[in-house]
Amino acid sequence: MSKLLFYNTRTSRKEPFEPIEAGKVGIYSCGPTVYAPQHLGNLRPYLFADLLRRTLEEEGYEVTHVINVTDVGHLAGDSDDGDDKMEVAAAKAGKTALEIAAMYTEQWLRDRRQLNIRDPDVLCRATEHIAEQIALAKALEDNGFTYTISDGVYFDVSRFPRYSEFAGLDLAAQADHGRIDEVSEKRNPADFAIWKFAAEGIDRQQEWDSPWGVGFPGWHLECSAMSTKYLGQHFDIHTGGIDHVRVHHTNEIAQTECATEIHPWVNFWMHNEFIDFQGEKMAKSTGNVALLEDLVENGIEPLAYRYFLLSAHYRQQQTYTPEVVQAAATGYRRLLGLAAEVRDAGEGHEGGKGGGEAEGAAQSAYRERFRDAMRDDLNAPKALAVAWEVARNRDDLSAADRRDLLLAFDRFLGLDLVVADPAGDVFESDPRIDALLADRQQARANKDWAEADRIRDLIGEEGIEIIDTPEGPRWRRK
Repeated sequence: MSKLLFYNTRTSRKEPFEPIEAGKVGIYSCGPTVYAPQHLGNLRPYLFADLLRRTLEEEGYEVTHVINVTDVGHLAGDSDDGDDKMEVAAAKAGKTALEIAAMYTEQWLRDRRQLNIRDPDVLCRATEHIAEQIALAKALEDNGFTYTISDGVYFDVSRFPRYSEFAGLDLAAQADHGRIDEVSEKRNPADFAIWKFAAEGIDRQQEWDSPWGVGFPGWHLECSAMSTKYLGQHFDIHTGGIDHVRVHHTNEIAQTECATEIHPWVNFWMHNEFIDFQGEKMAKSTGNVALLEDLVENGIEPLAYRYFLLSAHYRQQQTYTPEVVQAAATGYRRLLGLAAEVRDAGEGHEGGKGGGEAEGAAQSAYRERFRDAMRDDLNAPKALAVAWEVARNRDDLSAADRRDLLLAFDRFLGLDLVVADPAGDVFESDPRIDALLADRQQARANKDWAEADRIRDLIGEEGIEIIDTPEGPRWRRK
């Protein structure tokens, strides 16, 4: 049996996973900043985290999954100046910041559920954990890692020699290229805000009293405060998008390890790659976004988008185009069509945990290949290929075997295999039959009706029916 291997950003290699506490795993995932709708690119980190959680649970671990909602204090980009995104969105919409946050949090939760992404065990909001953030900032101050300037309290990165290690940063080069917008009084360009002061003459909705005066927490502070509250000062896995590595997660590590004096604070850091949207990163800031509801309006079911995301490894950049997603939707419907053949086979003896079925050698081999793929750093594309093999294998597997296997696989994949009804006509593809169909079309074009009928009958003897569509003749098994 293969070991569970995950790629660890902290060490830049795949490593065998061992939990801190036997049988239990704590996961913290960076959640959304809810000042605008969450687009399709925003959903990839949560599908990846869901796949991770499902895999760990299928390996027998008890998982506690914590996700935050950033509903305060996120300024422009990753910098410490500029406009607060929540305040700007609230003013534009004529709503309060909390109303904006509630509206877009609900949209995010709705989209997650449509994608069969399980709800976290703890969903924590930054505005409900101000006291914890102040306590963490006070610990940093007491330990000598902060200083105060006119606009706030800052973390001094020069006091933490390991600051650049996590992301392999060249701080001198970043200073030259302006990685972080200039705040003139900062000691070092990479220093980041722990607490920002209320500015005179600016009416803000979200400000709190603190030992340093009225203000609001820096963006990075909330994840450190809430993760340690719910998972402890040392936990197993932290997930997020690859864009968080250089600033947000680097700053989380610095402030948490300096406040707690624990290293490493997190054992495994796991990051997903971007969605490439027509040559650019999909981002709200550039306006090149698409929402899940846009796909639905175009006739693509949400789980087809989940299938699309599973078709690429989470550490592989994935390209989004309408054509690619439509192709994924077609593939998903074909897989559902094959699964529908075995929906009622062997009911009452589902495979997997507690099933008690006597596995044949062929079924055991498929199970192990699937699990080996998932144990190898969540290789979903390879696991999906095994699912396709099972769905198509009418020769070596009984209908009941295929149903058992697809149900077992779907506990990882979350695609509602065997359960969902194929949407519309579902057609299949096989090189041999496709070639016969092409020969029949050529015979018809040549007005060789006898040859066309012969091929039709030959195909029909295999339990296949031919359907004429606007795209030409297609086929499916009866």
